[in-house]
Order: sequence, then C-alpha cells, then structure tokens
Amino acid sequence: MNYETQLLGDSAIIMDGDDRRRSRKKLIIGAGVVVALIAVAAAISMRGGDPAATPAPGAVAPVVTVTSPGQSTVARTVRATGSLAARVDMPVGVVGEGGMVSRVLVQPGDWVKAGQTLATIERSVQSEQVRSLAAQVEVARADAKLAQAQLDRAKALVGRGFISAADIDQRTATRDQAEARVRVAQAQLAEQRARTGRLDIRAPAAGLVLTRSVEPGQIVQAGSGVLFRMAKGGEMEMQAQVAEGDLATLRPGNSAVITPIGSDVQLTGRVWQVSPVVDPQTRQGIARIAIPYSKAVRPGGFASATITSGSGSAPLLPESAVQSDPKGSFVYIVNGKNQVERRNVTVGQVSDEGVAITSGITGAEKIVTSAGAFLTPGQKVKPELAKGR
Repeated sequence: MNYETQLLGDSAIIMDGDDRRRSRKKLIIGAGVVVALIAVAAAISMRGGDPAATPAPGAVAPVVTVTSPGQSTVARTVRATGSLAARVDMPVGVVGEGGMVSRVLVQPGDWVKAGQTLATIERSVQSEQVRSLAAQVEVARADAKLAQAQLDRAKALVGRGFISAADIDQRTATRDQAEARVRVAQAQLAEQRARTGRLDIRAPAAGLVLTRSVEPGQIVQAGSGVLFRMAKGGEMEMQAQVAEGDLATLRPGNSAVITPIGSDVQLTGRVWQVSPVVDPQTRQGIARIAIPYSKAVRPGGFASATITSGSGSAPLLPESAVQSDPKGSFVYIVNGKNQVERRNVTVGQVSDEGVAITSGITGAEKIVTSAGAFLTPGQKVKPELAKGR
C-alpha cells in the first residue's frame, strides 16, 4: 500500500508540471495574437478605416496609366428614329373621262420622264369622233372657200353696175361666217383630240414609280382613286421623330447620317424642314431630312438618324476609360494622395475620336485610362501619364 501511494504521488507531481508548461505556451500565443490585432487595427486607422485599401506587408502600389484630356471641340448630336418617305409624293390618277385600261407600260421601280405614258385607255369611240370632227373641218373650209370665190366675182361685177354695194356686203358677211365656222370646227376637233389624249395616264414629272394599282381590262374613271404613286426626281426623306427639347436645337441645313433598319448602308442627308408644332400626346415634333436616292431607302420603311446640331467643348476620353454598372457610367480618377476615386459621369457623343463626357469631370483630373476594372475606390496607385499627354 505504501509503495502504490508513493507511485501515485510521483505521477501526480509529473502531471502537474506538464499542465504548467502548456498553460505558459497558451499565454504566449494569446499575447502574440493580441499584439497582431492591435497592429492591424492601428494600420487600418492610419489608412482611413478601409480594410480594402490596406496593402499587404511589402506590397507595391500598382502602376496605372492616367490622362488629363482637357477640353476638346465635339459635335452635339441628336439621335432620332422615324419613317422613310418620298420627299415629294405624287399620286397619279385618271384625268379624263376614263374607260377600260388597254395597256400598263410601267412597273414599280421604273424611272420615267415627265409626260411619259404610264397606261393607256381603250379609245375606239373617241378616235371615230376625232375623224368625224376632222371631216367637219374640211366641210367648213370648203364652204369658206366657196364664199370667198363668190365674193371675188361680185367685186369684179360691181364696177359694171350688175352688183350693188349691198350685195357685196351680204357676200362679205357670208364669207366671214364661213371662215368662222372653220375656226369653230377646228376648235371642236382640237378639243376632242385633247380629250382623247387625256385618256393616256401620263407622269406629271420625272421620277421613280413607287406603286401601281391598275391592270389591263380594269374600268377606271375620275373617281377611281390613285393608280400610280411616284417620287418626284427620286428624292427621298426621313421623317425623324425628335423630342421637344432636341427639336429646339435643330435648324434647316443641319447634317445627318441615316441608317435604314435592316441595312448597314449609311446615307448623308440634311434637315430641310423642322416642324413648327409638337404633338401634345408624344411631346415630339418632326424633322424632315432630305436624302439622295438609294436602293436601301424604301418609302414606308423605318430608319435611325444621327443629326449634328452644332458643336461644343467637352472632355474626350478613350472608350477604355469609361465604365458602367447598374448605377450608371463612371470613371476612376487619381487624387492628390495617389488614391483611386470613383466619379459618376454623363456620356455624350461616341465617335472614332473617343467618348465625349458632358458632365461629371472638367478634364483637368488624372483619369485612369485602362485597367479600371481591377481597381477599387481608395486603393493606393502609382499614376503614370499617358504618352502624348
């Protein structure tokens, strides 16, 4: 019993020494953790409280390319959409009394000259009337010739006393009436020929045939409506729907670039009329843009337009400098402490020269031109001015 008690007492003494060593080790580790946390907290407070801006021990601030664009002259533009149409749309219908269409001589897409026949109407009856009136003209001329001969013979006999002066006057009047009947017959013949000629449906001016709504055998008359539609001279236009605020900036003569929907063709045109009224429902007005003929321009189609309404000054940045997120467009600038700052901007005209910024910056700032997606606000960087700036 004494032996076992001695063993147990020795074991207790050994175990008590191990516990003391483990407790001392835990105290040292805990003290080290506390010191580290205090150091991190001090570093964060010196950096302004932003953990993301705290560089790792020994880290080097990244080099970023910046630019100070200043102010550049940029075009002020207005974007709009609208429909395409003929600048001068000419409806062509029946001018005369009408009848049965015998021939249609043109198709949509054909170019025609002024006065060219588009369709003809059957005219057998009118042709006979013309021949009848022509014969009456010949009869009247014969009567006039006879009356003139009788007057000449009477004048030859008046000196011999066989014909009185009263007879001469009578024969002169008869001759004048005969000549007048000739003129009446000629006028009636010309009228009938004109009526017959109006049976031809002709182009009122040179231009492009847009539509055709008549076929041979069809009966047409003055109330038949439009048989053909033409674009005078082939000239086209875009009727651009422009917001009320933008409409006030447009003037006749402003240049525009038109792109028909479904085509990559870009046409250059000019505003020739700005609507004097605004639709009270849509708050929009119409700017009519004259454009040259192109196969890509089909009246009734849709197109988009970029109208240059003037010029102004604005910072011009490369596209890589402008970023966007759900909050809008923004750029990163480097402040006096070489820290990154976010600056919200409004984007204006985008062209081959760059992106015009209409508000948000003045152009004197140091703006990050690339690698902005890898930066965070407050981050320390080393700015490097872009070449040529």
